Amino acid sequence: MNLMPDTPQLLMFIVAGWLLNLTPGPDVLVIVTQALRHGVRAGLATALGVVSGCFVHVLLAALGVGALLAASHTAFTVLKWAGALYLLWAGWRLLRSGPADAIELKAASAGDTGASGQKSLQKSYAFGFWTNVLNPKVALFFLAFVPQFIAADAPHRTLSFLLLGLLFNVNSLPINFGYALLAGWAAQRRVLVQSMLPRLERVAGLMLVGFGVRLALTDNPAP
Repeated sequence: MNLMPDTPQLLMFIVAGWLLNLTPGPDVLVIVTQALRHGVRAGLATALGVVSGCFVHVLLAALGVGALLAASHTAFTVLKWAGALYLLWAGWRLLRSGPADAIELKAASAGDTGASGQKSLQKSYAFGFWTNVLNPKVALFFLAFVPQFIAADAPHRTLSFLLLGLLFNVNSLPINFGYALLAGWAAQRRVLVQSMLPRLERVAGLMLVGFGVRLALTDNPAP
């Protein structure tokens, strides 16, 4: 029973997934900003939250919920506005954020493992998770992208979809972790980050607001 595409197609799927994950979007922005302000551990936690959100989309798409979003104007609109409002809130929060102080950056670079540090990591994870889950375009992406690599005569298309979705998400981890590590490395240069972070957060905030507005103006694609 062949559940996966042949080797050339599988390699194409992996490379395409890496290229798509390298493209900056809301997920990348939240990973980078969390790592810059709170350190590499927060960035990694945010990245795990993003990937967890992708797993939710893959599972729902395999179960047919993604097709419902594509076909139902009401379902798509509700999730679209929830995601747009969340991105607008996240962008507004960055725009209003105060300058990072030395104490916060020192704790981030050292890796706070106490109760406050654990709570911060949980918040970072949740931030990445909800940024991804509330974006219906992610579900539609999986619906459009993954089936291209499933043979028309595959005996178990749903299982093939789940396996390819799992592979896509696992392959996204090095990219997302790489963004977190790079931003976390920059966060350890406290003098540089203290001077640059407010500007970077303003830019990231404006971009998240832009993503939110664009999502709000997105029409439901034809089924």
